[in-house]
Amino acid sequence: MDMKQRMHANLPYKAWLDGLCEERAECKRKIYEFNNCHPDDREKMDKILRSLLGKAGEGVHIEQPFRCDYGSNIEVGDNFFANYNLVILDVGKVKIGDNVFLAPNVAIYTAGHPVHYIPRNTGYEYGIDITIGNNVWIGGNVVLTPGVKIGNGVVIGAGSVVTKDIPDNCIAAGNPAKVIREITDEDKHYYFKKRPFDINDYLTDDEIDWSNI
Repeated sequence: MDMKQRMHANLPYKAWLDGLCEERAECKRKIYEFNNCHPDDREKMDKILRSLLGKAGEGVHIEQPFRCDYGSNIEVGDNFFANYNLVILDVGKVKIGDNVFLAPNVAIYTAGHPVHYIPRNTGYEYGIDITIGNNVWIGGNVVLTPGVKIGNGVVIGAGSVVTKDIPDNCIAAGNPAKVIREITDEDKHYYFKKRPFDINDYLTDDEIDWSNI
C-alpha cells in the first residue's frame, strides 16, 4: 500500500510521497484560478469547481476565497452555498449532502497529526473522513475536526468547535460543541429567535393554514 492509498484508507501516511505533492500543486493552481476569477464570471467559476471537486450537484456556489488540499476528496450535493473563506483540508473524504449552507470562515479539517512529538516529527499525519447530512446550516467561524458526522437538519452555532458526532434535527454550539435542543415544527414559524415571519411564502402550499388568511 503506497502513501496515497494509506491516506485514502484513513491510515498514517507521509504527505510528500507517491505523487501527493503533485496533486496538491495541481489543486493550488485550480484554486488560484478560481479565487482570481472576476465575480461576474460565475460560469467560469462553476466550471473550475466542477473540475476540482470529486462530486458537485446542482446549484453549487462557493464565495471567493476558497481553499482546499486536493478537491477530489470533496463531494457536495445539490443547493450548496458556502460564504467567504471556506477552508477544507480534504486529506480524508468530505461528504456534504443537499441544501447545506456554510457561513463565513468555516473550517473543515479531516487532517491531523499524532499527539506525541516522536511519531509527529517523523512526518506521519492522517486524515479521517467527515460527513455532513442534508438541510444543515453551519454558522460562522465553526471548526469541524477529523472524523465527525453532522446529522440531517442540524444547525451549528457560530464559533463552535465540533469534536463529536451531532445527531439529526438539533441545534449544537460551544467549544466543544454540545447539543442545546431539538429543532421542532414550531421553529419553522420564526426567522430569528422568537421573531415570527410576517409573510406566508416561507411555507410550501401544503403547510399554509389558509383559514387564517
